[in-house]
Amino acid sequence: MRKNLLCTCLLVLLSATMPFFAESPPSGISKEFIYTEAPFPSAHASTLVQLVNGDILAAWFGGAKEGATDVAIWGARRTSAGWSAPFLLVREPNVPCWNPVLFETHDGRLWLYYKYGRNVREWTGARLVSKDQGKTWSQPEHLPAGLLGPIKDKPLVLENGTIVSGTSVESYSAWAVWVDRSTDNGATWHRSGPITVPTRLMPSPALFQPPLKPGSEQVTGIIQPSVVQLGKKHLRLYARSTRDIGRICAADSYDDGVTWTDAHPMDLPNPNSGIDAVGLKDGRVVLIYNNTTTGRTPLNLAVSKDGEHFTMFSTLEDQPGEYSYPAIIQGRDSNLYATYTWNRKRIAFAKIPLSSVH
Repeated sequence: MRKNLLCTCLLVLLSATMPFFAESPPSGISKEFIYTEAPFPSAHASTLVQLVNGDILAAWFGGAKEGATDVAIWGARRTSAGWSAPFLLVREPNVPCWNPVLFETHDGRLWLYYKYGRNVREWTGARLVSKDQGKTWSQPEHLPAGLLGPIKDKPLVLENGTIVSGTSVESYSAWAVWVDRSTDNGATWHRSGPITVPTRLMPSPALFQPPLKPGSEQVTGIIQPSVVQLGKKHLRLYARSTRDIGRICAADSYDDGVTWTDAHPMDLPNPNSGIDAVGLKDGRVVLIYNNTTTGRTPLNLAVSKDGEHFTMFSTLEDQPGEYSYPAIIQGRDSNLYATYTWNRKRIAFAKIPLSSVH
């Protein structure tokens, strides 16, 4: 009896410290935890970027729980030796931080945008910049009122250096997407929007959504867009939607992001949870999202040749729990790399071989 108990305890201990998942999806996709021990119990909203030397830098917010005053932006670096221990990137005094976004501009600078405030309706945008691939960072720069920066997902940096950054605003009763555009590496910005789903395009009835509880707040709209390039000047954004829409929504620009169409619901479901997209070098688009209208499991990958019609090709997670707020990039080796929230306790990392995307 004692022997069995000892073996059980040993297995539990090993599973708590093991950096790699016991099971991986098919097609050569590999998954691992960025960390198994950290100075914070809760983590969410990750981002990642591949550096010039091939290392991967990830960031997320971590603290006691979402919205707690100790929530700061943390990071980790993945080298050929594996992931570093989590390290503090930035903290705002006595106020929580939210939704970091990492990306590089063509002048070689590495940017970290984030938000801080007691809640989403009180956010202020802020950023750090690194000129040495994330080894050292500038002091935090707090952005002017109304400028939040990329709200969750990486911006699209066009070949000419223009930054097309998806952002959004959440009020008490309505959400809307906006696009901020900069032609001077983030020194100044010009905004387009609001981008919304017109009433005529709203799905009716909503997809399989249970009725609201009496007294529940009814919010409608779309937020947290991810921008990709489909053609020479044709850009498309994909956005998270509220429960009355229940689908991933898309809008288009045909002038490199200066003006945008209305958004329309697509065939892919959305449970009011964050998504991300990446345009591949071969012209296809990959979405990482929760393929459900309720909850935040499963977490899935889908691919499209035209940016509108998607085929799911992998399920990263399908167990009970929360697997959410993903980020995805295509690496210099053409393979895909993703991070996501794992049950609000850890940040998971996945490598998706390009050969598995079909």
